[in-house]
Amino acid sequence: MGNRAVAHIIVVGNEKGGAGKSTVSMHVATALARMGHKVGTLDLDLRQKTLGRYVLNRRTFLQKKGLDLPTPTYHDLPEIDQDALKPGENAFDHRLSMAVARMETDADFILIDCPGSHTRLSQVAHSLADTLITPLNDSFIDFDLLAHVDSDGEDITGPSVYSEMVWNARQLRSQAGLKPIDWIVVRNRMGAQAMLNKLKMERAIAKLAKRIGFRTAPGFNERVIFRELFPRGLTLLDLRDIGVKGMNISNVAARQELRELIKALDLPGVTADF
Repeated sequence: MGNRAVAHIIVVGNEKGGAGKSTVSMHVATALARMGHKVGTLDLDLRQKTLGRYVLNRRTFLQKKGLDLPTPTYHDLPEIDQDALKPGENAFDHRLSMAVARMETDADFILIDCPGSHTRLSQVAHSLADTLITPLNDSFIDFDLLAHVDSDGEDITGPSVYSEMVWNARQLRSQAGLKPIDWIVVRNRMGAQAMLNKLKMERAIAKLAKRIGFRTAPGFNERVIFRELFPRGLTLLDLRDIGVKGMNISNVAARQELRELIKALDLPGVTADF
């Protein structure tokens, strides 16, 4: 792809913790880097910074082992002089816009990982998204993040606050003359469910996708490998490079899940060739 005039911004967000946002973020960012794209990352969870720690762990491990593997860059939000703000201006808005401006001249993609809660930073980030990825555990508890359903789990009774935030972000982009957000809901941890519940979820998500305008993509099933890789900052794509010769069936399946996700995202100039 190489030095686009404007970077394509990918935002990974929802307002619920534990849905796999940072795992999805790191694997998508690293997959793009391994395909030769320049990828910058931001972590807007200013307390936990799981994605930031993931990238730092990776750099530390590669340096220790003398390895050179494709790696996304990571940027903290810059500090700003509060006295320079005009009345009514928000410091977080400025910090985020400065960070994006610094990255976009040299990045093909900027990936922003949002916190699992509603914050001003997250709200502004969603309005910047060219592609929005919302990981969702495949359960009605997580579905409630997108919309409310009746007691049978069949009929949608209304949108959630998160869906309304995405709608507002879309309105802002439309008013600014920007292209619409491509919103993809990624269904994680689909394997462990009872079949009836899974079918109800599929029907509910299909109804909602038409109603509020998102696409769906399969995500990652629950796998120990994701938790094991975090301390070294590695992804599934790095295992062969660090000398893992025999990939077990679970690892091969997880790699295929990542390939399918990258294909489904349909990012500009990207083929899932890894």
